[in-house]
Amino acid sequence: MSGADGARVIAVEAADGHRYELLARIPAQPRRSLLWLPALGIAARHYLPFAEALAARGIAVFIHEWRGHGSSSLRASRAVDWGYRELLERDIPASEAVIDATLPGLPRVAGGHSLGGQLACCRLALAPASAGTLWLVGSGAPWWRAFRLRERMWLPLAYRFLPWLADRAGALPGRHIGFGGNEARGLLRDWAATAISGRYAAIGLGDLEPRMAAVDVQVRAALLERDWLAPASSLQYLLSRLPRAQAEVTVLSASALGVPADHFAWMKSPHAVAAWLGS
Repeated sequence: MSGADGARVIAVEAADGHRYELLARIPAQPRRSLLWLPALGIAARHYLPFAEALAARGIAVFIHEWRGHGSSSLRASRAVDWGYRELLERDIPASEAVIDATLPGLPRVAGGHSLGGQLACCRLALAPASAGTLWLVGSGAPWWRAFRLRERMWLPLAYRFLPWLADRAGALPGRHIGFGGNEARGLLRDWAATAISGRYAAIGLGDLEPRMAAVDVQVRAALLERDWLAPASSLQYLLSRLPRAQAEVTVLSASALGVPADHFAWMKSPHAVAAWLGS
């Protein structure tokens, strides 16, 4: 099925019954496939310009939909909760299975923006054969010590406040406070645990770091020059969790992008990012 914007829309159901739509841009003769994981609280459709730019370079792009957003059949609430385990062991594998069935045999790329990049790393730790290449944009570890002094002054407080607020409200009211979307309590707990401790672990999955240390992939990462949410120090800390990875990093400025070089503006003008990743 195709959407009004020309994207292919693929219905997906995870093992626990969660339903969502995978958005795909598939060129006539793709040379590799990419499963793209969005940032926290961002619906898949916002990455369609990026997918179009990559498809023009021969990359078949499948944009994952996070549980609780966009086409997802679930919404976070006091009665409906999830964490990294559901995303990493149920939803992402369901999207991977669609790609395997749609384009069998093509070289596979995993990638993501912000939290999506972090979870792409975690997924490779759980399933090293799922991709041979990793692409990151505006992504880095949230560990508070990986930021500048002025952010380190207040980040630990924020990392404790957000899960507390989600617990009190039943879900994080991200749209009201300007951070993420309507986010599940378990997701916030897993994210904040990494942000405070500097270690990747999740309820039900345990410590992911030994498995991350064994991941052997080629990495291409795009840093956005004015992105305080994912500065170079944060990216380097994330890459340090993958010590066997061979990484190439570029820094993209506003002049290169044609838009402000911040965490989100590149999504509306993604050609420079697509050119770097797809070259």
